[in-house]
Amino acid sequence: MKPSMFKILIPALTLPLPAFAADLELNIEVPRINAAEYHRPYVAAWIEKADNSVASNLLVWYDVDMKNGEGTKWLKDMRQWWRRSGRTLTMPVDGVSGATRPVGQHAVAFKGASKQLAGLAPGSYTLVVEAAREVGGREMVTIPFEWPAKAQKLSAQGKTELGKVAVTVKP
Repeated sequence: MKPSMFKILIPALTLPLPAFAADLELNIEVPRINAAEYHRPYVAAWIEKADNSVASNLLVWYDVDMKNGEGTKWLKDMRQWWRRSGRTLTMPVDGVSGATRPVGQHAVAFKGASKQLAGLAPGSYTLVVEAAREVGGREMVTIPFEWPAKAQKLSAQGKTELGKVAVTVKP
C-alpha cells in the first residue's frame, strides 16, 4: 500500500463520537402512608426543557394489570404529566410504562444511548416526578440539572406521596 492511501483511510476511521453522552440514574422513594384504604401511587417522571415542554418521558408506573386497560383511566390524575404529554401517548409505552411500585426505594438507570436520553441536546433541564394515589393525594417534585455536565448528584424531598427523589448524572 502506498503511504498516500493512509491519508485517505485514517480520517474515515477516526470519526468523532458525541462528547455529550452521559448516563442518568433515578431513585424514587414511595413512602409508607398510614391510611385505612391504601393504594399504590401512580408515578410519572419526565425531563422538561427550559420552556417547560417535555424533552423526554422517563417512566410511568400505573396499574397495567387491570382488565381492558382500565388502569389508564386514572393516569390523568397525574395532572401536570397528563397535560404536558400523557394525553398524547398510547399506553403502554415500551420501555417507559410499567407496574406501580410498593413502599420503598426504587432505582431506575438510563444509558446515554437509551431512547429516553439519546435526543437530549446540551442544556439546562428539569427532572419532574409526579405521584397521585387513589383515595390519597397528589405531589410533584422538580430537580434542575445540566446535560451533559460534570458528575451531578441532586435530590429533592417530597412531603406526602413521594419521599426522597434523587438523580445522578454520570458523564
